[in-house]
Amino acid sequence: MKMKIISKSGRVPRYETEGAAGFDISAYLDEPLTLKPGDRMLVPTGLYFEVPQGYEAQVRARSGLAIRHGLGLVNGIGTIDSDYRGEVRVPMINWGNEPYTINDGERIAQVVINRFERVDLELSDKLSDTERGEGGFGHTGK
Repeated sequence: MKMKIISKSGRVPRYETEGAAGFDISAYLDEPLTLKPGDRMLVPTGLYFEVPQGYEAQVRARSGLAIRHGLGLVNGIGTIDSDYRGEVRVPMINWGNEPYTINDGERIAQVVINRFERVDLELSDKLSDTERGEGGFGHTGK
């Protein structure tokens, strides 16, 4: 499957290994951007995607930045819908204890492409019974 992109920087995102599920995307900055602990910022990438109909592009944190520096995504995982044509911007947060400076071209997130199904929502007064029922949030123990 092919997906059209526009890259203002001329950099083309790529899968870093043969088995990688996601391709890395990089910051597109005029000058370095520093995230202090607790700061949240939309980091531009200079990328524009044409996600195929029936698919979504999930923007996810990079594990190395998360574990080494406490950088993550404000919304956990972001979805780029197939009808969105604006710039891909990454909503980053510094959960760490130290400021972190992002430089132009630095890989800041990864994108995984997923097929999805849409459902017809049907209003009801009752849901079917299951063994689990309403049990959640640790109901099965440690």
